[in-house]
Amino acid sequence: MSQLFSLKECSSTNDEISKFLLYENSDFIGLHTFNQTKGRGQYGNVWTQTAGKNLAYTLAVNTQNILCSDFIFNYYTAIIVRDFLANLADNDVKIKWPNDIILKGKKIVGILIEKKKISQNNYFIIGTGINILQDKFEEISNAGSLLTQTGKVFDLEDFALSYHKFLSEKLKNIPNDQEILDRFNENLFRKDTISVFEIDKERQNGIIRKADDKGELWIELEDGMHSFYHKEVKLLY
Repeated sequence: MSQLFSLKECSSTNDEISKFLLYENSDFIGLHTFNQTKGRGQYGNVWTQTAGKNLAYTLAVNTQNILCSDFIFNYYTAIIVRDFLANLADNDVKIKWPNDIILKGKKIVGILIEKKKISQNNYFIIGTGINILQDKFEEISNAGSLLTQTGKVFDLEDFALSYHKFLSEKLKNIPNDQEILDRFNENLFRKDTISVFEIDKERQNGIIRKADDKGELWIELEDGMHSFYHKEVKLLY
């Protein structure tokens, strides 16, 4: 049963979603707000949003029907978020490994997936922060929004409803692992392009070649191919 709830304000939709998992068979329960005060990003990062301009949304998915690995599930989530935005933006939308969404060179979405046991059930808690109407990003030079990158103005309520419906439907029919991996790599930001990376506090040139099913990113550096987990390498763009 898919439902979408809303709060006028909350600290973090990922933290608040447990209050809305009311039934034993709760699945595809969504929660959103346009004023999230303490958003969290991947690996302890902070996700800051301007009130009334952007969407903070969390979807709780019961893990019992998810047969793929956590890494593949992470990739697939990034793919469907990317697809939804590509349909709206009418532009090339890319996935910055492992799961940031990039539109015309600017990050417009951050994704945080957690696993939690709530009321005897295990859930994937999928949190996304989407910059929609914000037009100024003084402190974060590589951030943007749908408005800054496309010039389009979206109704936040309509956006939230459409987004919830799209994600819920796509997560009910997950493709096989190889198809997910292929699609992820097809849409990988700066793949096969010379880029600058920060590795062990030093800058190096390299070329992203692929992401693999173990969650690693393969980069061709001057001394050959190397694989990295998240936080072991930083793409500078």
